[in-house]
Amino acid sequence: MIANTLFDPLSIAIVAGGTCLGTVLRCGLHDTRAALLAALSLARPQFSATRARAELAAQVREIQQDGVIRAEAHHVGDAEFDDVTDALIGSRSITALQAAHSAHRRRRLGQSRRAMRTFDQAAELSPVFGLAGTLVSLSRLPAHPDAAADFTGAISMAVLTTLYGLLLGNLLFAPLARMIARRAAHEERERQRVLEWLERQVAGALPGHPVPTHPSNGAPHR
Repeated sequence: MIANTLFDPLSIAIVAGGTCLGTVLRCGLHDTRAALLAALSLARPQFSATRARAELAAQVREIQQDGVIRAEAHHVGDAEFDDVTDALIGSRSITALQAAHSAHRRRRLGQSRRAMRTFDQAAELSPVFGLAGTLVSLSRLPAHPDAAADFTGAISMAVLTTLYGLLLGNLLFAPLARMIARRAAHEERERQRVLEWLERQVAGALPGHPVPTHPSNGAPHR
């Protein structure tokens, strides 16, 4: 009985449909796609520095034993670290390694920021369309007070659209934006740990290159 009372297809269509359409119109298809991909990625395990170091261990041992000139690149399936090791072996330079990492980092941060901005826009718009649904429902109020059933239905729709807008914004879209922000910050910290470890491990195979130090890097947070 409660479920039937709280479920109204027309109210859902107005609030959810209007919010999605308004978000796409504000943010564009490119940012909307980035937001959907970021939301789907939340279901995957978080990036682990320990796992990444284990995957790179064989490549590091080869560089340490044979030197960076004779070493061959072994890809591990992570686009960034594959590019990083290619740059290191191809140029025999820590600078090239850092440049490859920076390029991937800029791309990742750009995507996560677009996703967060898109979900923030959706969280802002959903209460607006809840209000729009309320206005639509009030416009359906009967002209004659005798139509009690129509009056009750219109008031019920007004309440439900307001409720849907608040729930959609505060229990779905805003939390998704924060979850993406936390996931992005965690990944950047973990990847930076792997990069610093990798540089320390291969520094001895690059004559003239001291063990590098790193400034702290920012990451998106909420």
